[in-house]
Amino acid sequence: MAEKQTTGAAISFAALGKSFEKKGSGQVMALEDVSLDVPAGTITGIIGRSGAGKSTLLRMVNGLEQPTTGSVTVAGHDVGRASAAKLRHIRRDVGMIFQHFNLLSSRTVYGNVALPLEIAGVPSAEIKPRVDDLIARVGLEELSRRYPAELSGGQKQRVGIARALATRPKVLLSDEATSALDPETTQTVLKLLADINRDLGLTILLITHEMAVVRDIASHVAVIDGGRIVEQGTTYDVFADPKHSTTRSFLSGITGVTLPSFIADRLQPERPQGAAQEVIRITFAGRHATDPMLAMLTSELGIAVNILAGAIEEIGPHPFGNLLVSVEAGRGAEARAYLERHELLTEVLGYVG
Repeated sequence: MAEKQTTGAAISFAALGKSFEKKGSGQVMALEDVSLDVPAGTITGIIGRSGAGKSTLLRMVNGLEQPTTGSVTVAGHDVGRASAAKLRHIRRDVGMIFQHFNLLSSRTVYGNVALPLEIAGVPSAEIKPRVDDLIARVGLEELSRRYPAELSGGQKQRVGIARALATRPKVLLSDEATSALDPETTQTVLKLLADINRDLGLTILLITHEMAVVRDIASHVAVIDGGRIVEQGTTYDVFADPKHSTTRSFLSGITGVTLPSFIADRLQPERPQGAAQEVIRITFAGRHATDPMLAMLTSELGIAVNILAGAIEEIGPHPFGNLLVSVEAGRGAEARAYLERHELLTEVLGYVG
């Protein structure tokens, strides 16, 4: 299993738009002015809520949907303008794994993985070693003669991944590949995808509605909302300093930044009269991320800090975390200035009387 691709195929979306005819509503825009470059050899996540347009965007890459405006290129080939013959060639460079596996129930594990090679007209003598290698890569050697009904969800997804790799694609598309799996199985599948990315140099573009998946596997991320890309960048940069409200909403569920209800219910946007606490989000990133900043704040400035919620974790090789704290409102600006001088990010969430 020494197979390795030294280069990946970048995907580029340029001012991409897609509209659909909806009965009684005229033209409905599913995507609008989407521009995004997927760096070669990376794992890039596209995250969005249901109906945001992420599945439509993914289907543009292998030509299952055609752009209304703009273009999408794979390895320099314009998918939307490709002839039927050229599109068949492009699709051999694009593997696809699906949320609900899409395996043929009448075929064994071996038969499902072999199917794309049979369709491509690969000689039988070449199919067996290729399929055996792929089944071994996904850890299903002992199950090669089993049928899908005899497999768990995680095992079915491993078959789907092996099948997607059969034609030696340059790009692997993942359409909510882990959303039907339990958390433990999800981690196993994500590790497999990360290993494939590392070993084969394969460009992986995955769509998801789970920010935890992006955190665990993606080096780059784009956030899509209402058919538009509202934020993009490296995963660490986007997590450390989210600009858009949609991004912040996704992050709130995984980075310890959800306020306890007894605080959230009393939170006010403006500082009230009398004694009050200022509620602050502190993002720990950069070279001071692991320093005891709150202890230093209290020691040096004498500002008492009440920790409300938080989590410290790792994104790639970098420490990252969020804390929600409250301080005396009259000293909030002083506290935030101190933290920002030490390269931490702060945001006032509101006030509690």
